[in-house]
Amino acid sequence: MLNKFTLVTVLVLFSTGISADTVTVKPDHPETYTVQKGDTLWDITGRFLNEPWLWPGVWEANPQIENPHLIYPGDVISLQYQDGRPILAVNYRGSKDSRYVRLSPSIRSHEKDDAIPAIPIDSIKQFLSRPLVVSEKEMDDWPYVVSSYDGHLTSGAGNKIYVRGLPEDNTVKRYSVYRKGKPYVSASDSGEILGYEALHVGDAVIQKNGDPASAIISRSNREILSGDRLAEESGADISAKFIPRSPDRDVSGNIISVIDGVSEIGQYQVVILDLGSSQGLETGTVLGVYQSGKVVNDYVATKAKEKEEDAKRIVLEHEDTSAVDRGLSNFLNDVRDTKRAFDKTDLAGYMGRPGSEPEKVELPEEYSGVLMVFRTFENLSYALVMEAQGAIHVKDTVRNL
Repeated sequence: MLNKFTLVTVLVLFSTGISADTVTVKPDHPETYTVQKGDTLWDITGRFLNEPWLWPGVWEANPQIENPHLIYPGDVISLQYQDGRPILAVNYRGSKDSRYVRLSPSIRSHEKDDAIPAIPIDSIKQFLSRPLVVSEKEMDDWPYVVSSYDGHLTSGAGNKIYVRGLPEDNTVKRYSVYRKGKPYVSASDSGEILGYEALHVGDAVIQKNGDPASAIISRSNREILSGDRLAEESGADISAKFIPRSPDRDVSGNIISVIDGVSEIGQYQVVILDLGSSQGLETGTVLGVYQSGKVVNDYVATKAKEKEEDAKRIVLEHEDTSAVDRGLSNFLNDVRDTKRAFDKTDLAGYMGRPGSEPEKVELPEEYSGVLMVFRTFENLSYALVMEAQGAIHVKDTVRNL
């Protein structure tokens, strides 16, 4: 039995294509860390290593112990070295009598449910058991709400509704209620619609079959309307296994939407990518996020260009040398005046003529974080932001780290 052993869990490099110089140790890592409830394998590893997503690739299999590398609150982790290689030793519940155990790159089930997960499951479990993405006409054949009991336009938890389109021999009692939402559009120049959001608005329990059938709304996330569609409530297991991995090919795409529509995306927020299984993504795929090159106005260059055009115009309008000299003198004086205006933050003088189009400059991309894909569709994926080094926005680029 596992609980009869004192375990020391060791991360060792093995032949998965990850070399020793790929994994780097943080210079300010703690001497030891005691695992706390709410930790994840990702953030525990991140206390010691600069690349926490690489932990599966540096674990080896131990055929002697079943399910050996579960980590629990109270276990004590320390950084050690073996043959010059960094090793994270996990002393099972702080026991002093320990031994090294080689680990398999997988997350194992166990009779105890307090084992530390790979990533924060609570942040994504609501997205694991629902359709989320549908095609343009996919929902057209689903059963639908035809009316509420009292004829009101909207219904909520506890209200009775009537449903049409259920099978005559229907035995399913629990349904989820959806509304077709906004289209998910590719960030590429094609502007292709990749799918539509299936917006979960509530859940309902069938009371009586028929045409229409009657149902009670058991839960509502927002008001339920006539025309909303029903789908059998999913019994999907939300304890999915999430093993970080790099894509097996070069991929590049964009964040095209964010759940809850916030303007700046942070750690543990869910985003939608315009990449899916057709592009080689799978559950656990880890990608870097790069802030798309922001386009800014270069008013200095714009003003200088205006002055240059003015000087050329003066030359053309005045053929005699004195006029040209006066024009160039005026040009130089204007440049000095512009500099003084800018130094004094006189933006009106700095930004050029009213109505003039400023020169556009695209800034370089900047690395801003890491995300992990946790659910894929054909051309779309849902991903969780695991690390945010800076502000992340819709339209930012995602690609191989």
